[in-house]
Amino acid sequence: MWKLLAGYGGMVSVGLQVFIGAGGYSLFVLSAYGGLNPFLAVPLAAILPALLAAPSYLLLRKLDGPYFAIGTWVLAEVFRLVADNISVVNAGSGMTLRAMGSSPPTSAGWASPSCAHCFSFVTVGGAFLILRSRLGLAMMAMRHDPVSAASQGVNVGRIRFGIFMVAALGTGLAGAIYYMAQLRISPSSDPYRSSICIFIVMVGGIGCLEGPIVGALLYFFATRLFGHYGVSYMVVLGLLTLIILFSPGGLWGLFSKFRDWPWFPVGHKLEYTTPHSSS
Repeated sequence: MWKLLAGYGGMVSVGLQVFIGAGGYSLFVLSAYGGLNPFLAVPLAAILPALLAAPSYLLLRKLDGPYFAIGTWVLAEVFRLVADNISVVNAGSGMTLRAMGSSPPTSAGWASPSCAHCFSFVTVGGAFLILRSRLGLAMMAMRHDPVSAASQGVNVGRIRFGIFMVAALGTGLAGAIYYMAQLRISPSSDPYRSSICIFIVMVGGIGCLEGPIVGALLYFFATRLFGHYGVSYMVVLGLLTLIILFSPGGLWGLFSKFRDWPWFPVGHKLEYTTPHSSS
């Protein structure tokens, strides 16, 4: 989702945690006050992020570049402070997903990973289909030069709004699935989610669908190998970001220089044919 925002919409956000938290809180509220099964409440958890995303974009759409990034961070902090003072969600104390306590341990153990796997296939597959469509061509043109794309009839404002909404929905659902596994949420939970998203996309490769997958695998194994050393594993992650100094396209861009082997071919190539001479 961050790749769509920054890579195609040109909107560098450092405040996606607001939608991750909104999706998580929606799941907990629907389960605690609505009596819904947490697994059935996951799709409904995307409603609140969508409701927050539309007015948020109206506030941020006039900003560009670093000003947009700062605006998203400020917006996320505002919503965090609001959640910190709402008694319905226990304010700063947070909420516990008590409904999962009634579920058998076996079902709780496989359901959350299954939801994550299905969601990963849907998001990657959906992004691939979008980028292979006419809308994807418009997004690629907008990525290279928004002014030129607009002069050719691309509605840049509408596409950016759509990308922002899709990113909000996707991160909201991801937050619901993540906090369903964590069983607890609070306004101060994991405030650095956007930093992790940026690390994964930039190190893996921002200009392709393969990049975030490679970056996510790298982040996963780095945290598992060095996480038991405490916060020092953050130093390892920082050193890994030096990759973009030598390869702005990330690890996948570096790999593509040696072998053209796309997992998701979303590009379009023009083939020139030489006309046959008449006898």
